Amino acid sequence: MEFLIYFALILIIPFWAQSKVKSTYKKYSKVSTSSSMSGAEVARKILDDNGLYNVAVEEVRGKLSDHYDPRSKVVRLSSDNFHGRSAAGAAVAAHEVGHAIQDAQDYAFLRFRSALVPVASFGSNISFILIIAGFLMGMANLALVGIIFFSAAVLFQLVTLPVEFDASNRAMSQLVSTGIIRNDEERQTKKVLNAAAMTYVAAALVAVAELLRFILMFTGMSEE
Repeated sequence: MEFLIYFALILIIPFWAQSKVKSTYKKYSKVSTSSSMSGAEVARKILDDNGLYNVAVEEVRGKLSDHYDPRSKVVRLSSDNFHGRSAAGAAVAAHEVGHAIQDAQDYAFLRFRSALVPVASFGSNISFILIIAGFLMGMANLALVGIIFFSAAVLFQLVTLPVEFDASNRAMSQLVSTGIIRNDEERQTKKVLNAAAMTYVAAALVAVAELLRFILMFTGMSEE
């Protein structure tokens, strides 16, 4: 029963978070801001106001595929947000520019997360193989190595939280200070940013739950 509850939780939490962000985005993608600026215009204005003229703004395919590429110094916005003039588009564009500002200011957590990428990527790919093989073959040391690798992936998820929340805080500050949104529009913008943040919180919770389960299994294996 505990096993079923555990799997229900790791499925329900991410599903709820994704549903929340999609419904919130859909709602506020139909609401215009007082400035009526497109996402591309919002991103460009905030970048220029912060002296980041070297950071480009490009359109990218996909739905909610928006991201900042620190290697190419490019803010990439999905078509709906690039061209759209909605509160949701402005919030997403400002959030991604928030990452560009973090990059320009050498934000510590962003640097730490970037440094973790290769280790976390390798760990997430190989950890499950080592852990499962270790448990099936009764090799505690092999399972432990897998758990250590998986811990790196969990650490990446946890470090992502302050990076994303800080980018959202920067987004709100920039949207208000530049006059892109009025004070009475802050509430709807925060709803979009908070819903998006929940996806990262959900991912972190699931990762921590997985790690704890593996540790408990390892502890039980070691005591046998």
